[in-house]
Amino acid sequence: MAVLVRQQSMEIPVDFYGFSLQDGDDTQAPVPFPDESPGADADFLTPFAQRVDVRSAGHTHRALLTAEVWDEEPPADRREMWEAQGEALIHSTSGTLAVWVVAGATMEDLELGSPGRLWQLRMYCTGREEVARQAQLGVPHGVERYVAQFWPA
Repeated sequence: MAVLVRQQSMEIPVDFYGFSLQDGDDTQAPVPFPDESPGADADFLTPFAQRVDVRSAGHTHRALLTAEVWDEEPPADRREMWEAQGEALIHSTSGTLAVWVVAGATMEDLELGSPGRLWQLRMYCTGREEVARQAQLGVPHGVERYVAQFWPA
């Protein structure tokens, strides 16, 4: 049975309809964010070497992200009626992931715990319809919510 090793929650910025999870040592990413970022018609998750781009439903806002690190594949998350979900692989040489937006990286990294490892990522999102509506009127906070589950690939 899968065991939850670590859980971390943070409020993250979103701009230009997205953000990226990129290796904490950005010198190791062959294509750093936002280079080659997919356009408006992108899938929910777009994997690159040492980064995964996440497509949001709102242009500029602040979202809630909960990252979970598991010792093996966890069960599917059924806490919410998820509006989007996807899976990708991401390699982290540093054992951390930084949250990147066009303006730069956030101050707090996601702690994966094991450097030099390939991770499976399963990400869920809710609040997409509502943030698309609210983002037209201002900069909403916490409407769009993400859960990112990581486990060794």
